[in-house]
Amino acid sequence: MSVIARKLDQVLDRTQRLVELSKALQQQNEQIGQQNEQLKYALEASEAQRKDLEEKLRVVKLAKSLEGTSEKTLDIKQKINEFVREIDKCIVLLNK
Repeated sequence: MSVIARKLDQVLDRTQRLVELSKALQQQNEQIGQQNEQLKYALEASEAQRKDLEEKLRVVKLAKSLEGTSEKTLDIKQKINEFVREIDKCIVLLNK
C-alpha cells in the first residue's frame, strides 16, 4: 500500500472518530439542556412553595398577634381593616 493510501486511511479514520465524538457531544449537550429545563421547573416550584410558606407564616404570626392581645373590640376592628386594606393592595398588584 502506498504512503498516500495509508495517509488517506489515517485521515478517514480520524475524520470518522471526530464525527463520532461530535455526535456524542451533541447528545451530551441535549441531555444537559434537558437537565437544565428540569432544574428550572424545580426551581420555579420551590420558589412558589417558598412564597406559599412565607404567606402561611405571615398569617400564623398575624393570628398569634391577635390571639394574645387584650385590646378593645374597636382596636381589633381597626387592625382587621388595616389588614383588609393591605390585602386589597396586594390584589391590585397581582392584577397588574
